[in-house]
Amino acid sequence: MALSQLPKFTHCPPSLYTHINLPLFTKIKLPTLSRLKSTLTTTEPIPITEAHNFLTPREETQTQFSLDKLFIPPDTEFSINEGNGPSARILKGSNIVLSKYARDAQVAQADFIKSSVRTEDCPSDGLPEFALVGRSNVGKSSLLNTLVRRKKLALTSKKPGKTQCINHFKVNDSWYLVDLPGYGYASAPQELRKDWNKFTKDYFLSRSTLVSVFLLIDASIPAKKIDLEYASWLGQNQVPMTLIFTKCDKAEEEKERREKA
Repeated sequence: MALSQLPKFTHCPPSLYTHINLPLFTKIKLPTLSRLKSTLTTTEPIPITEAHNFLTPREETQTQFSLDKLFIPPDTEFSINEGNGPSARILKGSNIVLSKYARDAQVAQADFIKSSVRTEDCPSDGLPEFALVGRSNVGKSSLLNTLVRRKKLALTSKKPGKTQCINHFKVNDSWYLVDLPGYGYASAPQELRKDWNKFTKDYFLSRSTLVSVFLLIDASIPAKKIDLEYASWLGQNQVPMTLIFTKCDKAEEEKERREKA
């Protein structure tokens, strides 16, 4: 699977458009959860000195790039102070500032919590959520199982429309992966499709704990109009979004088949 981010780059004043050396894997600032916020500032950071051992190597490395090219994820504050360096870590060899959730990248535990048919019935414990959405049978449940390294945590099916509720899975007892109903399932009754569409969009607009939506696209076929419309709707409503391309292996197999023909 290929993963690509649709970033909102934070622009700095022209005076900051200079090349600097930034140490990697330094101190990280953990702000209070607030969706749709990415900031670049020169205020004094609140340093966290606790080491997170999921990143290797541990030694600091130097890289060079322009400040205006930094990608700062939603809900992440980034500042540079003389003597202290940056307040958050930068992914090695890239311009990507690591969000505060990166410390939970290693999945130690994953549990199904509940299914909901209304947004107000979703968990109310305030933990951050990352939601998976896409056309029916695009591979949402399979991706979720892969991410948490469990074969049957989320039920999968070759029949479209298997997921019909908002399903919450708690990871490391600290955040949620949320499996949402697929859109574009033509065989479902019209009224049921309307219900899925309504409560899914209600979820996007009303969940203050939603950090990002993972929009899955089938890479083995040309992008569908409904995928573009869904991405456009998320963008227009300022819902943070990440594109994930699935079934890339099928696309490669089809390419090889055409070349041999």
